[in-house]
Amino acid sequence: MSDILALDGTAIAHEVRRQRISAAVVTDASLGRITALNESLNCFTSVFSRNAMKDADAVDQNIARNLDPGPLAGVPFAVKNLFDVKGETTLAGSKILRDLPAASQDATVIARLKSAGAILVGTNNMDEFAYGFTTQNAHYGPTHNPHDLERSAGGSSGGSAAAVAAGIVPFSLGSDTNGSIRVPAGFCGVFGLKPTLGRLSRTGVYPFVHALDHVGLFARSVRDLALVYDLMQGPDPEDQFCLQRPVERALPTLSHPIAGWRVGMLDGWFHAGATPEVLEATVKVASALGTYRTVTLSGVAEARAAAFCLTAASGGAFHLKNLLTRPQDFDPATRDRLFAGALLPGAVIDRTHRIRRAFKNQLRTIFQNYDVLIAPVAPSTAPRLDQTTLQLGDREVPLRPNIGIYTQPLSFIGLPIVSVPVNLPSGLPIGVQIIAAAWREETALRVAAELEQVGVAKVRTPASAWANREMRSDC
Repeated sequence: MSDILALDGTAIAHEVRRQRISAAVVTDASLGRITALNESLNCFTSVFSRNAMKDADAVDQNIARNLDPGPLAGVPFAVKNLFDVKGETTLAGSKILRDLPAASQDATVIARLKSAGAILVGTNNMDEFAYGFTTQNAHYGPTHNPHDLERSAGGSSGGSAAAVAAGIVPFSLGSDTNGSIRVPAGFCGVFGLKPTLGRLSRTGVYPFVHALDHVGLFARSVRDLALVYDLMQGPDPEDQFCLQRPVERALPTLSHPIAGWRVGMLDGWFHAGATPEVLEATVKVASALGTYRTVTLSGVAEARAAAFCLTAASGGAFHLKNLLTRPQDFDPATRDRLFAGALLPGAVIDRTHRIRRAFKNQLRTIFQNYDVLIAPVAPSTAPRLDQTTLQLGDREVPLRPNIGIYTQPLSFIGLPIVSVPVNLPSGLPIGVQIIAAAWREETALRVAAELEQVGVAKVRTPASAWANREMRSDC
């Protein structure tokens, strides 16, 4: 049988449920790819070989007993290392948390996926405390982009995106505060979903900014995005923020037609400084959806500045004790920004909330006339790991704070967004955001599915020679 990990999770579960391949064989293949590729990618920080094989055997035993193994039967997955995993210490990319007790239970979303038959194989590298866009971690090293090992995988969920792009797992979990799912998805050329703020439970997920943190995922197909998202939905008594909306399944809607939908392409701020290839990819996506109009938002610069301030202040306040007593144990790139945030006066934070309300109201009005909005994920393709500046039009600016220039204003108001991978002849993948109104994840996913079906959005196997080496597999 051909490499089972070349399939998406939905197809793998189909094969396992019909006993065409065992969950144990699939899991062993995933663990084998970690062994073969992680030295080059540095996308995993922990690997759970024994527990993964034990869980896979349990899936196979359920199938043998004619018990329902779940819709993700035998599908391996990984999680950003800020998700609690029972029996493991949650690191959140840090050194400071290493000595804390192990988690007593899995994060809610992990528990739900395990109940659906999915097999957790490991945790993924990230920027310390999720504060960054490059996954260049002073404690655990940088994660490398599977399409070019000299380039960034994006951040802060870079390890999770790289693991999917390299074919190690069909899907992985990440978090997005200012763009930390969409940027890695775009740079690594996979699909990424950031749901509406508060849609998915954050119980057992190490916090960064309570007002902005989203749980989401990466996958190699839109149907996997929808299936995994659906399985993670539902009220959580431990997370009152997750009780706002009833479960609304996205997967059954993917095949519904979208002809006649109103599409708007964000311009102005969301085009300024973008490279020609990024603009080409964005127009390609908008054009594939039929007639579109350009939309200019006002107050974007203020919204982004407010998001910067709210992020720094919230993070600084949360980590203040350790900043004062153990500053040497932080990643310097994280520490200095958290210190700066802790010094912001309360009047600045009050101002961020006023800006947020105004910007949210503007988008609410715009979505009365549009079904989806389109915008680039980042102003360029994945930068080199040694790169420190970014060219935005005729301006040279610091790289790290400006990679998320197009994602940060949108996560500031919690909208659901799918990042789709677009491949141009020039080489590296380009991510494009499909933005829907709040609580309309199914709309963004339906549009992404249409783009995937017509071939505009597609996950491409890395062409790097290292990724094509012979893998250990029993398939």
